Amino acid sequence: MLRRMKKVATDSTQGSSGDPETEPQKNKESDKKAFLDLKKFSKSGPEMLSETAEDLDFNGNLEQNRLAEAQKLLVASEERLFGSNKPARAEEEEGELMNNYQCFITHLEMIIKDSFIENNHERLKSAVTAILQEEAQDKRWEALAVEKRPSWRLTTFREIHDKQLKDVVEERMKNANEQENGADKLSTPLMREVCRLGKQIQKDLLVVVRRLRECYPPDFDICKIYAQLYHQAFSIRLKELTRSNVDIKDCCYILSWIVFNYPNDVLNHKELKGHIDQSSLGPLLPEGTLKILHEQYFLHKEKEVRKWLSNAFGKEFRKWSDGVEPQLMDGVYFSSLDGDIIPLIDSCMKEIKSVFGSESKNEFILCQLDSYLKDYRKNLEEFIKVKQGGAAKTLCANLVTIHQFRDYVQKTESLFPENTKRSLLCTLADIKTDCQQYFLSRIHTELKPVYRKLWTDAWCHRHDRVLDDLVTALENHFHRLKTLKSVCRGELLSELHLAVMVEYVRRMMKKKLKLKKKKHQEEAAEFMCQDSKSICSTFAKAGSDEKWLSEILPRLSEILRLQDPGSLKLEIVTLARIYPDLSQQHVVAVLKLKSNLSSSDLCGIKDCLLENRDQQDDHSSPSFFSKVIVKKKISHPLLSFPK
Repeated sequence: MLRRMKKVATDSTQGSSGDPETEPQKNKESDKKAFLDLKKFSKSGPEMLSETAEDLDFNGNLEQNRLAEAQKLLVASEERLFGSNKPARAEEEEGELMNNYQCFITHLEMIIKDSFIENNHERLKSAVTAILQEEAQDKRWEALAVEKRPSWRLTTFREIHDKQLKDVVEERMKNANEQENGADKLSTPLMREVCRLGKQIQKDLLVVVRRLRECYPPDFDICKIYAQLYHQAFSIRLKELTRSNVDIKDCCYILSWIVFNYPNDVLNHKELKGHIDQSSLGPLLPEGTLKILHEQYFLHKEKEVRKWLSNAFGKEFRKWSDGVEPQLMDGVYFSSLDGDIIPLIDSCMKEIKSVFGSESKNEFILCQLDSYLKDYRKNLEEFIKVKQGGAAKTLCANLVTIHQFRDYVQKTESLFPENTKRSLLCTLADIKTDCQQYFLSRIHTELKPVYRKLWTDAWCHRHDRVLDDLVTALENHFHRLKTLKSVCRGELLSELHLAVMVEYVRRMMKKKLKLKKKKHQEEAAEFMCQDSKSICSTFAKAGSDEKWLSEILPRLSEILRLQDPGSLKLEIVTLARIYPDLSQQHVVAVLKLKSNLSSSDLCGIKDCLLENRDQQDDHSSPSFFSKVIVKKKISHPLLSFPK
């Protein structure tokens, strides 16, 4: 029979289709297209399909693993036995053909099992061609009744192929070498197992993309098949590993593979992109198991962060109590506290966000940081009380630390829930104020002798000297702050700038001077402008950014300089619009300096101000006059504002 199979195969390729007579014409056309597709795919196949194969019989082709040619001989015999021109067939011949099919299937399975062997490329391609030819032959028999088909039709060669691939994948996953995959260096059996499997998947999928996919036509989608099989095998093993409780080390390692290593390093490998669709693979673990791992992981992270913060802040507090001075680098004092905490918090939150897929859990971590910062403030307050004048270096370092924390919170706001961000920034602002107040209170104490000369007879008669004393005293204090980081020094100087201007205006409104004559009022106005220019330029050179403060004294000086009631009304109304916190007491105190105003002028000012009080300038300045405290008993009977 096998000797005749060669002749029949030759006849069939020369034009005889061998179709059963009952097959519809449309099936003939589709069969023709299918065979043309097979012919096209086979042309890129192994050289075994050349004319030398025509000299071999079925067994010879099997022995040389020419499965595509062996299958053609099987089909030729099948057509001869079951074609329309054969009313009867010998059972012996049919049995022999069936045995040949079994031998063919056995060889096919062996070749598929050897898919990953390096020299199996041509044999595998021939086997795939044979499978496609078998599927085409199945279509030829599909339209016939079952009793008219050969007993082995319809065949399930694609299923045979997929089952063999599944067995191949399972075997390779089972026998993955720990040492070859680098897993032997890990500390626990579970970690070694997960790493071994994950690395094997990456290694094998790269072989599929680099070499095996060339053996299959595109519509076979072999990369997808392998990816699904490896994914399923990995998933099954992970479920087995997590069936019982795992310790925290193993828990974190499993999650790292599920969240980071597997989707990024394996499936998203640069050579696998475009060949594997991650979204079609599904989760590696069921939701319930993943939830348990997540909870275990997060409790561990919370505990870990608490330990980090406790150690870092505790280390800082001990330095304070032991009198250890902060480090000096590039002439600036700094603390390592922010450098110890920020990278740990940042990496922790980013990791948690990746594991959970959102920032929802970050709030719990940040609440711990906020709590420790509040405790940090209490310790700092106690330190300032104990050290009194000896805390300057430490507070310089702490201002830098607070700035770094604040900068981190503001720049990485995407990791922070809004309410937690506000709470953190509020706590940091309170600590910064405490540190700044330490310096400001001592500077103001030393400046009091100069402050006392402002808006006195000494200021009027020896103005240049009083101004020089103030500027010199300020510059001396600026020099003492040179060990403070520039950005923190700028913030402190801005606060000092504001405080000095507030004190200046407060001294002005204490009514120690009476400017009865126009000449005296104009001189005082000129002195105010000179003072403003000198003070503000001194602060600007030192690093203050509060440019708006340079406008306050010149505006107030205009009230002293102007003599025309109409112009005076307009100036006061304008001032009230620009500075909405300008109060009744402030206006009264300034007008009390001008003792030459008539009662009718004062009444006109009162009426004009009341009419325009609710109008506010679109470009109003920050709060200033609310910081200038004047005695409420200062009043004028003609300037009583309704409550």
